[in-house]
Amino acid sequence: MAVNIKPMADYVVVKADEAQAKTASGIYLPDQAKEKPKSATVVAVGKDVNEVKVGDRIIYKNEYEATEVKNGKEEYTVVYKKNIIATVK
Repeated sequence: MAVNIKPMADYVVVKADEAQAKTASGIYLPDQAKEKPKSATVVAVGKDVNEVKVGDRIIYKNEYEATEVKNGKEEYTVVYKKNIIATVK
């Protein structure tokens, strides 16, 4: 996936996972009630980021410090590397 966004120093550009439309018990949720995902796939990394690489799935914290950007029709999130709390295998 080619991205025209190049993050600076210690930032990471991610593509957020889709919000769940259905609960574990089978109840469908309207768009307003869907929980914003905090897991994503890394699509670009800044030069000072060694902990993750493009293609890694991550979990990040504090969505209010993340910056959402639109590049064409695609939506991405720019996350500071210290807000990445785990990778998902």
